[in-house]
Order: sequence, then C-alpha cells, then structure tokens
Amino acid sequence: MYFGLSILPPFFEIGPKAYIYGARLLELARHADDASRKYDVRIILTPQTVDIPMLAREMVNVLVFAQHMDALKIGRGMGAVLPEAIREAGAVGVMLNHVEHRIPYDTIESTIRRADQVGLATIACADTIDEAALIARMQPNIVLVESPGMIETGGRDELAHAEIARINQVVWDVNPEIRVMHGAGIQSGQDVYNVIAAGAQATGSTSGILLAKDPAAMLDEMIHAVRSAWDDTHK
Repeated sequence: MYFGLSILPPFFEIGPKAYIYGARLLELARHADDASRKYDVRIILTPQTVDIPMLAREMVNVLVFAQHMDALKIGRGMGAVLPEAIREAGAVGVMLNHVEHRIPYDTIESTIRRADQVGLATIACADTIDEAALIARMQPNIVLVESPGMIETGGRDELAHAEIARINQVVWDVNPEIRVMHGAGIQSGQDVYNVIAAGAQATGSTSGILLAKDPAAMLDEMIHAVRSAWDDTHK
C-alpha cells in the first residue's frame, strides 16, 4: 500500500471513460477543481491516459488518476501502459480492474505492487462483498465496490444501501486504513446523498454527470450532496 498520498473522506470520483477528452474534459475538470475547493471534497478524475499531462498541469485540488496501467518494468512491452510513464505524466494514482477493463487477480496484485514501487495510489474495483474482501488483502489504497448491473441504471434499493456498512466492515477487518468507495447507479445529487449517508466514504459517477443536460451543474450538485451527507451523518 502506498502511503505517500493521503485521501481523506469524503471524496468523489469522476470517470470520463471514453465519453469526453481533450478540451471538453479540461473544461469540466476546471469546474471539478472549483467544486472541490468550494465544498472541501477531494475529487479524483480518471481521464484518458493521453490527457493526464494536460490535466495534471492545471489541477490544484483534483487528483488525476490513470484509468489503467500494466505491471511491466521498463524495457520491452509495446502497447502496454508503463507505471513510471504514468507517474511522470503527472498522475498520482491509478484505477484497476474496472468492470470495463477486467484483469486477473494475480495481475491486480502485481500491478498494485508496481504502483507502490513508483509512488502511485491505487483504486481496485470489486463487484461483490466477497471480491471486496479478496482485493482488500492485496492492500490497495481504495476499494471501489460497484455492481455491474447498476452501472448507468440508477435505482439503488434499500438492500443495496444496507449492504454498504457490511462491505465496509469486511474491508476494514483486513485493513482499517483502506478507503471504501461505493459506486454504480449514481445519477443525481440525491443518489449521492443516500450512498454517503448510508456509510460510504466516497462515491462517483460517469453518465450521471457526462450525460446530464448541464454536466457542470450536475457535478456541483453531486459534490454539494457529498458534503451535506457527510456533515449530516458525522456531527
């Protein structure tokens, strides 16, 4: 586990995936940087790899993470994403094992270790409570738990909210220093509020922001909801 970067809850992740890039992404990132300062909520942005230097140069409050990287060492590896190159580009962390980019368990662990070596924080994704426990034993900085069936759909039910505390405890039984995010189905500020109020240290959104009529306004609404929910439940 990399300890050089402290990410205190509550925080929020914006995952552009391949929806936006370049100038449009930079414009949204600037709104995120303002919202992070305004509400005192740390925001993680996971851009396309080629956009990392552009964002890293401009962001003050937003943390830039890569969407993926590989565990290879300097040398041969055509087409692979080198950890040292990600770090030098300006990223401070990396997301691994997203539902849209699965990697084998042994590769998750070896990539986390490479990230530790070069000074990158790690978010490792899990689908279920059992997978969250397994991945927690690999000692990433953050475990992101999200059901693939809820991604881009919304409608998290009471059972899913009740599961948040149980998943947290399973991860913290392994290591209480690991942060636990709960994502998928986050389409509005109310969704954000409900997840944080149910015990999540963080959440995030892609389509809820990027497909909104006014992405900047939705971003602001969601970050405000993070702060409100955290303050209401941690008095």
